[in-house]
Amino acid sequence: MPAEGPGASAGIETAEAPGSDGSSLILEPPSGERSVESLPEPAIPSVEQPYGILVTGVGGTGVVTIGALLGTAAALENKAISALDMAGLAQKGGPVFSHIRIAARQEHLFASRIAAGEANLVLGCDIVVAVAEESLSKMRSGTTRALINSDFSMTSDFVRTFAAQAQTGDVGHVHDPQFPVGSMEAQIADAVSPGNAEFVAGTRLATALLGDSIAANLFMVGYAYQRGLIPLSGDSILQAIEMNGVAIAMNKASFLWGRRAALDLAAVERVAAPPEAVPDSQRLSATLDEVIARRVEDLTSYQDARYAQKYAALVRQVRDAEAARVPGRSELAEAVARYYYKLLAYKDEYEIARLYTDTGFLDRLNAMFEGDFKISFNLAPPLWSRRDPATGEARKRAYGPWVLHVFKVLARLKGLRGGALDVFGYTRDRKTDRQLITDYEKMIGDLIGSLNVGNHGVAVELASLPEQIRGYGHIRDRHLENAKKREAQLLGKFRGKGLSDPGRDQGIQRSDVVMAG
Repeated sequence: MPAEGPGASAGIETAEAPGSDGSSLILEPPSGERSVESLPEPAIPSVEQPYGILVTGVGGTGVVTIGALLGTAAALENKAISALDMAGLAQKGGPVFSHIRIAARQEHLFASRIAAGEANLVLGCDIVVAVAEESLSKMRSGTTRALINSDFSMTSDFVRTFAAQAQTGDVGHVHDPQFPVGSMEAQIADAVSPGNAEFVAGTRLATALLGDSIAANLFMVGYAYQRGLIPLSGDSILQAIEMNGVAIAMNKASFLWGRRAALDLAAVERVAAPPEAVPDSQRLSATLDEVIARRVEDLTSYQDARYAQKYAALVRQVRDAEAARVPGRSELAEAVARYYYKLLAYKDEYEIARLYTDTGFLDRLNAMFEGDFKISFNLAPPLWSRRDPATGEARKRAYGPWVLHVFKVLARLKGLRGGALDVFGYTRDRKTDRQLITDYEKMIGDLIGSLNVGNHGVAVELASLPEQIRGYGHIRDRHLENAKKREAQLLGKFRGKGLSDPGRDQGIQRSDVVMAG
């Protein structure tokens, strides 16, 4: 039941899916009246004692708006409310905390800020802010329910780490940043009673259903409401959205989709991402055979069938050698299948042109954006780009959409790649690309000729080294320099460990390996 487009939620067909209680949940266009009436109303929490809601999130994503909407809804029901918004210096992109307290009478609200351990609900629109001390201190076992958006935004640490990698080229010491979602969820779960923390991919679902990640916060509000965690009526919240006057249709739809997700998350997941809507390029391979088959197909499109078969032949050689010398293991074959492909499919001028013109790039762009938009390409063509006078590095400049016509012509000339008429092949970058392939093939041949149980792990690490060669131009040069240093260290280690298994001198020899060309 896919929608007509990323934001075409009204195009979703009516369907019935089993609810959590065995009933049917109607999945209809959010604008239809029946879609509201078909949802069972939750029990509303009592406000005889002040009810505290802490909303956490990132500035600029609508966290403060949630407080304003709930405040309006409370006023419509003649309930007392106080809302205190706390933002740091970086009001957009920084942490924001909205303290919302709702009571039956105004005199019951003695303070605007929720005291330590007094939050009845922590609505985490961003998991990073939800594990901040300001958030965790408001939680208490037996009192607090936590509903957290498990999708996350990249933090400044990611930017700094990748910038450091680009500057040094050393991914061995400057490791890829990891987002500790698991430990963050554990911190929140520990702060409340077992079973009182729930994590939902709000941003992903809201974006898929409504075409805009800004809808995620009201999606979470709808989810919390249907769970019986907000002491206001659904009608009041919808009326508050209308009174706010901004993106009314989308915000009401987001709230209702959140309610549906609370009742039957699996059904909403199916509508948000039907199997046929997932591009093949985003699907992970399940087996080594599938890894190889998909790359053979890609390399055929990249160059031709002969080029793809060269890849398949070397992977087959490695696979056979590994099975004979280290039975039951396949890590080396998997590494070669992935990283030999990476070296073979280097992004030269022909490939960049093909990716922009022959892979549906413009169709995806038109599906993501509506109305008139302009495309520009930031490029540093190797044959005529200017150099930075201070660093000597190539400087990019912007080119208009007319360059797509050049790309179409260039993509058709991929057959010149590596030949005498390949004008780009004489540049230093393209010579490096071809040399890396030759060096890798030679190294893999040496590895499988001396492979044994003792040095198998080192061989896998050597075969995976192309993972450390990243970027283009001068950035790639830095990574390559460090990767070559690591390669020399590992080769010495491999040869030393190779002596630990004398007598295993049978198997594939160096001459069996398919070489470049």
